[in-house]
Amino acid sequence: MRKVCVVITARPSYSRIKTVLDAINQHPDLALQLIVSASALLDKYGSAVDFIEEDGFEINEKIYSVVEGEGLTTMAKTTGLGLIELATAFNNLKPDIVLTIADRYETIATAIAGSYMNIPVAHVQGGEVTGSIDEKVRHAVTKLSNLHFVSNQTAYNRVIKMGEEPNTVFITGCPSIDIAARVLEKPDLPIDPIKQYGGVGSKVDLTNGYYVVMHHPVTTEYRMAREQVTEVLKAVNEINKPILWFWPNVDAGSDGTSKGIRAFRENVENNNIWFFKNFSPMDFLKLLYNSNGIIGNSSVAIRECSFLGVPAVNIGTRQMGRTRGKNVTDIGYNHSEIKSAILHNLKGVQTTGENIYGDGASGEKIASLLAEQEYKIDKILTY
Repeated sequence: MRKVCVVITARPSYSRIKTVLDAINQHPDLALQLIVSASALLDKYGSAVDFIEEDGFEINEKIYSVVEGEGLTTMAKTTGLGLIELATAFNNLKPDIVLTIADRYETIATAIAGSYMNIPVAHVQGGEVTGSIDEKVRHAVTKLSNLHFVSNQTAYNRVIKMGEEPNTVFITGCPSIDIAARVLEKPDLPIDPIKQYGGVGSKVDLTNGYYVVMHHPVTTEYRMAREQVTEVLKAVNEINKPILWFWPNVDAGSDGTSKGIRAFRENVENNNIWFFKNFSPMDFLKLLYNSNGIIGNSSVAIRECSFLGVPAVNIGTRQMGRTRGKNVTDIGYNHSEIKSAILHNLKGVQTTGENIYGDGASGEKIASLLAEQEYKIDKILTY
């Protein structure tokens, strides 16, 4: 059996790879090894460990590597610590291939460690375009990888233009769309989100609709993080609807984002916002599907919400360049403009879903390819 080592480094990474983990476990020729590291272990940023274990996955290694400070220096140090600890983990587990996910800065540590240890690297979600440091990381990981599982034809074409061998690049779709497809089969939200997942905030009544907010700092604009989140807070507070807000990722600037949120909570007593850290992947997408729409700068608004037909107001540059559907309205950082965009575009009327990032069968496709393809550590580039 081929040992496939999957490294999950952050809260959103689990939803991006969950169906692949399922498919690897079910494949007769594959054995799953699972490493959970970085912010995926920390409750402060919405730990994914409980959900992973509740879903029945065995975690082989836990790597604590996040350096406190939430700045540019700490991002670099967190990546370095991750690289050191992952090298030890790979030496212990001796995988046949390492699977890394998307574009977070911790992701590159997985690809570097695997490459220097002569372990083939497979990459999910290469070839896409985004803003901030994610843009550099994603393409750097592509060059360090030996197998590429991309979301769509545009991403495929871009990876080929980067010189990768066509017979190593496969259009599989994004595994998170698999979960979205399951949501469409049974879309009702069977839980009371606040009772189930806790959190803090003002009392909200979700009976007549609500909005979801996911807003992260932009690493190349980290000094403006507090100012930017304050504009979003002002806008959503002026809307007469409950707001379900999810805590930001651990990126440079997240300290400023967190301070902006805390200052708002302390100074605006009668607001309409409830704050969460994390949901299970399925419950989160059901929460989105049943909402009036999503606000902020998370890729979920571009990816899963395009499939689900959930209207989205995307703010700022964080998702700049990413292929988007007709569900998305782009806007800058001005609270009056944000409020206007919400009122005009997020009316709880869903758009027709689009298969921009997959059709709901990615996990099985990726597992099959991991079982069938030749594993190589050398590369013949086709520039």
